[in-house]
Amino acid sequence: MLASACPGWRLTGGGALVGFHLAHRTTRDLDLLWGGLERLDRVPAEVRAALTADQLGVATVQTAPSFHRFRVTDGRLVTVLDLVAEPVAPVEPPEPHLHGDVEVFVDSPHEILVNKLCALLGRAELRDLEDVGALLEKGGDLERAVADAPRKDGGFSALTLAWVLENLDVEGIGGVTGLTPDELADLDRVRRELVDRLLCVTRPE
Repeated sequence: MLASACPGWRLTGGGALVGFHLAHRTTRDLDLLWGGLERLDRVPAEVRAALTADQLGVATVQTAPSFHRFRVTDGRLVTVLDLVAEPVAPVEPPEPHLHGDVEVFVDSPHEILVNKLCALLGRAELRDLEDVGALLEKGGDLERAVADAPRKDGGFSALTLAWVLENLDVEGIGGVTGLTPDELADLDRVRRELVDRLLCVTRPE
């Protein structure tokens, strides 16, 4: 219903990785981007109408001109739905995927890797670190992603990201998220390896 009632969006982030590319973790968060827009304007109202028409409960959690977060429930499960106006062009075009009989446009793994690197620089959340590690393990090109990242965030620097990650307290953050010691150890390994690789990317030949 949403794809036909509110066209123009593409799926990105963890929802795209889990649902279409990697299936490496679970998620109850969906990120929908409207490309070429500075502001969402009527998009949240149209999305709400489409969701309620499908008998879903919808509540606004956060709103801004270019961002809107819904809490969506069918009475049993809850999903956080983020709507984002994205004025910056993607570095790669989205890929069409069939979900049932509906065509959904999904960001490519490389596009998501670029966005996740930018997100790590700005917020350093463990789920972003986990996703970057999974993307690189599946063959993601870190050097290319680092080169593309300034197109999405003009302040991006691989050296700055390496510094942020060097000082990221994985155990301290993870201790309040319910992660197991083994999961924390694995994430800290990903952190250390990513720091080393970022420094290699920036090191002169």
